[in-house]
Amino acid sequence: MFEKQLFLLKEEQAYERAEYRREMETQGIRRRIKRGNCWWPVRFGRSYYNSLDRLVVEICNEGESAQGEKAEAGVPEHNFEYGKSICFFSMPSEGHPVFADTIGIVSYAEDDRMVVSLPNEGTLSRLLSMERPGVALHFDETTYRLMTEALQRVEKARGNRLAELRDIFHANAPLHWGSPNAEPSFPWLNASQQEAVRDALRAKDVLIVHGPPGTGKTTTLVETIDEVLRREVQVMVCAQSNTAVDWISKHLADRGLQVLRIGNPTRVTDEMLGFTYERRFEAHPDYPQLWQTRRDIRQLYSTPHKSRSPHFHQKTARLKERAEELELRIRNEVFSQCRVVASTLAGAAHPVLTGWRCHTLFIDEAAQALEAACWIAIPKADRVILAGDHCQLPPTVKNPACLRAGLGKTLMETIAERHPEAVRLLKVQYRMNEALMRFSSDWFYGGELQAAPSVRNRTILEYLDTPLVWINVGGEAETDENVQEDREGDSILNREEAEYTIAALHLYIEKLTPRRVRAERIDFAIISPYKAQVRLLRQLLKRDDFLKPFRRQVSINTVDAFQGQERDVVIISMVRANEQGHIGFLGDLRRMNVAITRARYKVIIVGHAETLCHHRFYRELRSRCHCIG
Repeated sequence: MFEKQLFLLKEEQAYERAEYRREMETQGIRRRIKRGNCWWPVRFGRSYYNSLDRLVVEICNEGESAQGEKAEAGVPEHNFEYGKSICFFSMPSEGHPVFADTIGIVSYAEDDRMVVSLPNEGTLSRLLSMERPGVALHFDETTYRLMTEALQRVEKARGNRLAELRDIFHANAPLHWGSPNAEPSFPWLNASQQEAVRDALRAKDVLIVHGPPGTGKTTTLVETIDEVLRREVQVMVCAQSNTAVDWISKHLADRGLQVLRIGNPTRVTDEMLGFTYERRFEAHPDYPQLWQTRRDIRQLYSTPHKSRSPHFHQKTARLKERAEELELRIRNEVFSQCRVVASTLAGAAHPVLTGWRCHTLFIDEAAQALEAACWIAIPKADRVILAGDHCQLPPTVKNPACLRAGLGKTLMETIAERHPEAVRLLKVQYRMNEALMRFSSDWFYGGELQAAPSVRNRTILEYLDTPLVWINVGGEAETDENVQEDREGDSILNREEAEYTIAALHLYIEKLTPRRVRAERIDFAIISPYKAQVRLLRQLLKRDDFLKPFRRQVSINTVDAFQGQERDVVIISMVRANEQGHIGFLGDLRRMNVAITRARYKVIIVGHAETLCHHRFYRELRSRCHCIG
């Protein structure tokens, strides 16, 4: 059953490893810095042993990216985050970087500072002696190893709950449900949200909360977790990314639930850091005693062999036994005081969770997680509640062949196909007016979505505006020459269309009046599927004097970066323009679903209609728009 997945996972790993090596061999340091995969030069700060008794060192970025203008709010400047592997290099005055053998693991990351765990003190000494040092992301085999082991474990499972869940999800085993008697009432939720919460309470095996854009998936999930905790001692909450875990953790903490975050959240407030296992561990009254015991052990081992006392081994054995006793006591008390254990799916394999189980596992953003990643966490629980939307962003699969072969098909999709009775669609959305919502609802959700009365007819300019506009760029003219690879060679851009896009923003702000835009803090998003177009649009925005006062109200990024976000006005730059109707990346309609559902009031699509409308999706979308040009 899982042989194909294991094979495809191995192929994906090999492909990503080869891509990493190619990048390391062909890309210069400055290009890697630009992509957020490298810091250079860096400065090493203080080093110390953290609460998990790991040697860590602070690293500060002193390169151009640290000194330059900050990226817009909410847009990370680099890709370093908790759990990722990094390598170190020195950069002589002349020549190519020289890479060290040492691999570090990121424990915490901010804009221009991170904390990295190292193997030992000898490694630290070698790093401190490096000339003009830098750090770069390293290809990490760990997650692939965990996913492979998880698939092998579930494939071999026999006669246990893991085997039962496997057969329910992939074979013909039936679902089991509890009694619907004495159902709780949630008058503050709409009917479909109430149904999802109630059925999550009585599902014995699995339930899917399918949350289209703006339908209150997070609200429903938090309510469900709160209700489950009225019946169970603890639950586990996972997601694919640290960002998604931190988002749901914050909502649960705001609800007053005791959250224990396994794995440090990245780029979050100190308030959220206070929920991490490390901070809770350090705050325990027995921690100073444990710290001193560990220090005594290190001092004993630092004594030269010739100077060690005859009782050296007895002393170290007693101290180690005492340290293990204290650590186990602290760990048990930290876990006993929490109600929610939160981690990424890969983080569910963290050593501190060895032997820990609960009854219910929640997987948020399950439609963005590879099935193999879900199986890392599933053995921790007896039943699973999946939340997400498989009509939005899919999991990341870099090997096109693996994607075509089905590696990107998620566990959520598989269960939804095999057990449609386990799916609860949230049907009322609170983000968009009716005109913006209708196309997405008809194309992706069978026309079942409804706009809440509070948003159904809202607009910015009353009757003087249309919510959905398509600006045709290029007309009958030949436009292939406008679409080109950028200098990075990793994406494409369309200069003419980028200029039209910025002009569209300029004109709409004038239509709203600059005074009103400032006073009401109306916010805008410019979205493009292509990274190169995003970079070009950011440059054009910076050069536009009229738009200078509004830069903080304008976010420019890729479709993927806007998943889960919303803005008042969204402008989408489509980029593609050719006579053949080749649309490439735009053929992934789930990404376009994300793009067109980010706006509260208005969407402006800027694109070459003759190219895009070769595809039925874009023909239908354009037929719903007010067309210009």
